Amino acid sequence: MMETENLTVVTEFILLGLTQSQDAQLLVFVLVLIFYLIILPGNFLIIFTIKSDPGLTAPVYFFLGNLAFLDASYSFIVVLRMLVDFLSEKKVISYRGCITQLFFLHFLGAREMFLLVVMAFDRYIAICRPLHYSTIMNPRACYALSLALWLGGFIHSIVQVALIPHLPFCGPNQLNNFFCDVPQVIKLACTDTFVVELLMVSNSGLLSLLCFLGLLASYAVILCCIREHSSEGKCKAISTCTTHIIIVFLMFGPAIFIYTRPFQAFPADKVVSLFHTVIFPLMNPVIYMLHNRK
Repeated sequence: MMETENLTVVTEFILLGLTQSQDAQLLVFVLVLIFYLIILPGNFLIIFTIKSDPGLTAPVYFFLGNLAFLDASYSFIVVLRMLVDFLSEKKVISYRGCITQLFFLHFLGAREMFLLVVMAFDRYIAICRPLHYSTIMNPRACYALSLALWLGGFIHSIVQVALIPHLPFCGPNQLNNFFCDVPQVIKLACTDTFVVELLMVSNSGLLSLLCFLGLLASYAVILCCIREHSSEGKCKAISTCTTHIIIVFLMFGPAIFIYTRPFQAFPADKVVSLFHTVIFPLMNPVIYMLHNRK
């Protein structure tokens, strides 16, 4: 911390981590390291396979490659830092480093949410409007959608972090988590944060909830459409939709739990955050690799 005109200004945050028990920390470190060594090769294998196989040019594989890239990047932001902190006696992150981590966390997280919406739209066109699929989901449209996703994630993240630099932080500086996120950081501000918390919940929480409900509605429409398909086509469509629905629940369940309520600490917060940042990025390659024979 730094003192300026009798006011203490926070220049760094101390991450309390998942647990204070040394034995538990060692166990979690080994498990997280195993997950991380699976996450990166698994997701990059998906990207490499899609790029190298001429038969995997359909839009669904283009978006799947995007999803794998996001999962690898998302885990890099949180998990790698987490592994380093496990080996450090004092888990410290600078104020700027904290804001940077928070920005990229929400930048990639929002883009992934929007990507799942686009993937649902892609499946809707493929299953319910097959004759128009090649016209609507042409390569130019796919790249335009990808660019729009990056822009949407950037706008969301900028809105998310814009108010934080204006908050006064004068201590304490201990974050009760293993990474920087909006709920824990805002709670350390030396001022009434009710309005800021409300804006954050309206941004992340409402966005997560609306995307989740929209995705469930879209897949319900798709399942209604496939009633008229042949048995083989129906089984294939149901299998594809089931995979996507599993990913939707794994992605949005923790996000809704964390961001759609007032920023009050709950015992399950760290476990949910661990699942959201470590386990979930692993599930995508596992589910898609086991599901898709190609």
